[in-house]
Amino acid sequence: MGRNDLYITVPSIFRCPISLDVMKSPVSLCTGVTYDRASIQRWLDSGNNTCPATMQVLLSKEFVPNRNLQRFIQIWSDSIAHRQLEANSAVPSQDQIGLLVKQLDNSNFVSSLKKIVCFARESEENLEFLARIDGFLNAMFDFMRNMESDIKLIEQVVEILNLTLSKILEKKPLLESSSLSMILLVIQRGSLDSQIHSIRLLKSIAVDRESKLKIAEEEGLLQELVKSFSGEKDSSLIDASLSCLMEITMPKRVKIKAIQSGSIPELKKRLSEPNTSVSIIEKSLKLLETFSSCREGRVEIWHDSILLQAIVQKVLKVSNKATEHAVTILWCVCCLFRDEKAREAVANSNGMTKFLLVMQSNCSAAVRQMSADLLKTFRVNSKSCLSSYDTKTTHIMPY
Repeated sequence: MGRNDLYITVPSIFRCPISLDVMKSPVSLCTGVTYDRASIQRWLDSGNNTCPATMQVLLSKEFVPNRNLQRFIQIWSDSIAHRQLEANSAVPSQDQIGLLVKQLDNSNFVSSLKKIVCFARESEENLEFLARIDGFLNAMFDFMRNMESDIKLIEQVVEILNLTLSKILEKKPLLESSSLSMILLVIQRGSLDSQIHSIRLLKSIAVDRESKLKIAEEEGLLQELVKSFSGEKDSSLIDASLSCLMEITMPKRVKIKAIQSGSIPELKKRLSEPNTSVSIIEKSLKLLETFSSCREGRVEIWHDSILLQAIVQKVLKVSNKATEHAVTILWCVCCLFRDEKAREAVANSNGMTKFLLVMQSNCSAAVRQMSADLLKTFRVNSKSCLSSYDTKTTHIMPY
């Protein structure tokens, strides 16, 4: 299909009622009608004292800049410019790309990169072709390491690397510290899409213990990953950040560093927020499960009764996966660490009833056993009516 069939429809609200052109500097009169500054100024300078659209007499000839509308017009204008650029950009063939990569050097890198980006975005087949080119990924990493802080160029390289690496199943190249610093720059200053590409690239590269440690030891990187899933962030960015942390926090040293970077309080906020997606809840609980496997994580979790209550609330409420993660966390804290305060917080959150129901649900044998262990713990320590309840009960059903 040809790419020259680009038709531009201008939203009527973007047109000046006087000139009918797209407004460059929209301003509003006291009547609430918005005009382009130049057009309404000429109208008023001609001696008119009415609003051209409504013909109301103006109580004041002052006008106020319409910043919101100006921002919308700019966003629309930028999108049109981008579409026109894409429409005028012919996608290179595989043969052209193959030759381009062979001749890739610093002198033609910028122009070549634009063609490679255009080629990569065109199809999955093109990405697979790039992934098969010998030396292509290493060349991209080399250029990224040698770049100065040109954020736009780095964003494009990161996008290409992320998309291409997603097609490689075998061992992937190890990131150098200089590459990590460039990726960190994109996470800090790049667009939303570029941040997501950067974080997914990190996850893709974290293939062994050495690479996970390299990522964790890059100054400020773990803190930025935590920041990426905190606050009111885009759900795709949150999901990517949680997935990346799940991948890199397997070594104990990385777990401890992630905990020290403030991961657990931010995960508590994610669990406590309403309308959080199932995927984000599952990944938040999985990370907490990972942290509960080391003493530092367990200590921080059992000190926070609100977090424990939030974890109990997710049992049998979200998904089987979320339930299994939640039970594992509670088992680590209450059975391994044996903290009375934690047990009390779990009991006060209706934890005992939840564990009885879990034992009757379609969960794994390991989680069923952990639920039984938790109930035995409460039988010994609790004065409630469930203290003598037989954990082999079969008549309680989870509905």
